[in-house]
Amino acid sequence: MKNKTVNRMYKMLKSQIKPLIIISILAIIINIGEVVKPYLVKLVIDNFLSANLWQKGIMSIGIISTIYIAIVLIGNVLDFIVNTTTNMVGENVIYSMRNKLYKYIQNANIPFHDKTPSGTLFVRMTSDVEDITTFFKDVVTTFVKDVLMIIALTSMMLSLNFKLALVCFLLIPLVVLTSYIITKISRKAHEYSKKIKTKLNIFLAESIYGVKLIKIFNRQHEKQKECNDLCDKFWKSRFPTAFTEGFLVAFMFIFENLGVSLIVWFCVNHIFNINLNVGVIYVFITYLKQIFDPINRIVENFETIQEALVSVNKIYDILEHKEYLENFEDGIDLENVKGKIEFKNVWFAYEGENWILKDISFTIEPGQSIALVGKTGSRQNYYY
Repeated sequence: MKNKTVNRMYKMLKSQIKPLIIISILAIIINIGEVVKPYLVKLVIDNFLSANLWQKGIMSIGIISTIYIAIVLIGNVLDFIVNTTTNMVGENVIYSMRNKLYKYIQNANIPFHDKTPSGTLFVRMTSDVEDITTFFKDVVTTFVKDVLMIIALTSMMLSLNFKLALVCFLLIPLVVLTSYIITKISRKAHEYSKKIKTKLNIFLAESIYGVKLIKIFNRQHEKQKECNDLCDKFWKSRFPTAFTEGFLVAFMFIFENLGVSLIVWFCVNHIFNINLNVGVIYVFITYLKQIFDPINRIVENFETIQEALVSVNKIYDILEHKEYLENFEDGIDLENVKGKIEFKNVWFAYEGENWILKDISFTIEPGQSIALVGKTGSRQNYYY
């Protein structure tokens, strides 16, 4: 991720740092519970079932079961709080972004609107903002928890059996390398697909707004062909992204089952003098599957992350251009204006020498009205 994008994400999130810290703390507590649950099952298998005992000292299967149920209930409650809080953080960020963008559009000068199609601004306010909303609801809710879960599980595996943990971790470089190669290939495909999607949304917005004019000038056939071409391009642009995502998920599934096979093979054959109880083997297999679950979620959400980052950049590409903002504090306040308005040899351009008015002279008498009609209002130059 480029530094510019990171800075823009920080700008977007800095007002929500406190709730995000709370979410992270709760996620740590939830992860501790997820790590403890398989370990409790391991205790039951090795300390009770293997020895045909139902009680050992003050501990019993009933007490361990009660602890397990309590962890499940508390984890579900905390998970609900995390999801709700994350959604609220997302809504607050989107509320702020949408209002900032609308305020910018309202305060931008004429040159900005002259060079920026209204359909583009509509897409920024709707589609791009919705991409960020999806990012918060589908990714942020689980991302922090998933990263912390991976760290906790790897720590537990190392503490249970260092050698077997290292054997399992041999898969990690393969997972990272595969993910890196595939995501690098798919990044350009995502960017291209996003561009086509933006063009399609702009076209649809402007066509729907101007449907009356399209019918007046009998442009339905041309517009339908343009729509078909854009839809076809967007449809084709989705193939590379769908292929890379499916390919990566399939590889994750292979790595997960390969890891389980390695655990069983090393334990059964006592390779490296690895000789573990059934309960420990169960914990290792469970932890390994739990590690791949967050990795799979991150991979499955890759498209959402990519689209959100592209949308953030597109929105800030507008917000960070302060030169287009008008200063409403400047100017002269006119009071009690009376009399006629006269233009004498007026030249005017929004930019450079692209003259809108060329040596114009006219007089507007009191009570008169006058209209200045540009190319979009003159029939001979109008095209939609």
